[in-house]
Order: sequence, then C-alpha cells, then structure tokens
Amino acid sequence: MNIIITGASRGIGWELTISLAGSGQHKIVVIARSAEKLQKLKSYCEKNKTLSEIVTLPFDLENGDYETLSTEIRSHMQDIHILVNNAGALVNKKFGHLTSEDFDHMMNVNVKSAFLLTQSLLPLFDEKAHVLNISSMGGYQGSAKFPGLSLYSASKGALAILSECMAEELKGFGISVNCLALGAAQTEMLSEAFPGYKAPLSAEEMANYIAEFALNGHRYYNGKILPLSLSTP
Repeated sequence: MNIIITGASRGIGWELTISLAGSGQHKIVVIARSAEKLQKLKSYCEKNKTLSEIVTLPFDLENGDYETLSTEIRSHMQDIHILVNNAGALVNKKFGHLTSEDFDHMMNVNVKSAFLLTQSLLPLFDEKAHVLNISSMGGYQGSAKFPGLSLYSASKGALAILSECMAEELKGFGISVNCLALGAAQTEMLSEAFPGYKAPLSAEEMANYIAEFALNGHRYYNGKILPLSLSTP
C-alpha cells in the first residue's frame, strides 16, 4: 500500500511508521519539519530490515507550500491508499495567558494542516482510500477537560467535526474518513507539556493499534469519532 504519515519525526508518528513498515511491503511517505529525524527513522527501518520503502519529505505543515508538497508526493506515488494526519502541536498555558499567536498555531497545525493536505491530494486517492485523522480525548465531547489545554482541546474538537464533514463529502468517491480521539500515551510532546506525568500506554502500544486501524478500520467505520482511551469520558 501507499501510505502517508505526518508528524513522523517522533512520538506516535515515529512508532506508527515503524509498525506499518514491519506489517507489509508498503511505500510510506513520512512528513515532518526535521530532515535529520526523518532520516534517522528511515535508517532505523532499514537497519531492522522492514520490507517497506520509506520516503522522507521534510516539510513545515504550518507555513509550507502545499502545492509543492503534493507535487513532490506525486513524484513518489501515483495513488494513495492511506493518509494519516497525525501531526500535532500542544500549548499548555492558562486561558488568560493565551495569545492570538497561540490560537493560530494550534489551529494551523492541528486542523488546517489536515484540511490542506487532504484537499491537495484528492486526485491521488484510491477509490477505497482511508483518511485517518488523529485527534485527542481533549477534543471529545463530554470527556474530562484540563486547565491549560483549552486551545489544544478546541483544535482537536474542530478536527473531529472536520472529519465527519469530510467523510460525508468524500464518500461518493469511495474515500473513507475516520478520526481517533487518543487518550494519554507516553510521548515526547506529553512529557514536554506535563513533566513527570506517566501515561498508561506507551507510544508504541498506541501506534500498534492505530496501524491496524489505518489498514482495516475503514472496512467497518466511516465518519466516526472513536475514543481510544483507557479512561471513561
């Protein structure tokens, strides 16, 4: 399969790439800002003799030119079977201290990038393609909310609703769109935002589930926001 994963330089995206690379003979385009980290990911997969081909595309999802990115992707694959919009940013700051720059940053990375990338790649999607957006339990209606995460949670909630709307608009093309609302997993981003916090799941454990869902979840779901958490909302 031809697979694209954003936010692949660390955390869930890193582990998801490794899991998918080892599950079959795929071509996986990995996208993140850091060329160095993406190359380390590719080298790791090659060292472990995965059967998949890893293509690294350094790109700034917040400020980059999506037309240029889609052209580059077209040079590596003629069609797309799976797109995982995993890239995310988190600002942990009290509501009264948040700025308009914080707002734009959260929305641009967590919502707008998924919108722009998916839209720019529409002509390439296979008729049974799966677009999987990675949201958060913070953006899941009725779940527990935490101080400092208002903009992060709002942006992830927006991504969830966008996923439902995308599924409705794209179902006529045979494209399925789903959204996983992740609970806490032990990632670098989580550790940076909440020093000392120990999550119940490792990034590898969470990524293994996401990998299976990316490959097969659209056989059972479309337009769904599914919580992936050990806690009750």
